[in-house]
Amino acid sequence: MKFLVVDDEKDVEMLFRQKFRKELRNGELELVFAFSGQEALEILNSSNPPDVVYVFSDINMPGMTGIELLNQIKSEHPEINVSMISAYGDDENYQKAIASGAKEFFTKPIDFNHLKEEIFQMIQKEKEG
Repeated sequence: MKFLVVDDEKDVEMLFRQKFRKELRNGELELVFAFSGQEALEILNSSNPPDVVYVFSDINMPGMTGIELLNQIKSEHPEINVSMISAYGDDENYQKAIASGAKEFFTKPIDFNHLKEEIFQMIQKEKEG
């Protein structure tokens, strides 16, 4: 399964690769990284249909915000699951994200156990599907 992580902070890639080391090594998971909303859309549109099944995006990014990215993904690819992350657990961003179709809303620091549960549920559905 291919997951796209979108965050303007480059060190996020190392953190995700470390936290999902076992799953990556077993081939259960493939991680792709974009450092802007625009780059994320380019990755999604590089294959038709997109081979990404889950997008995990920061909300606060320069240029296109995570909410704008979420809206665009949901209008073009409603089947892709999108979860949002924010350094601020503010209710306004949470409400916007959920109203726009986000599957889940995480705050920093990321609860990787919760995220792994989320991902494993998707992997199970894919296997059963």
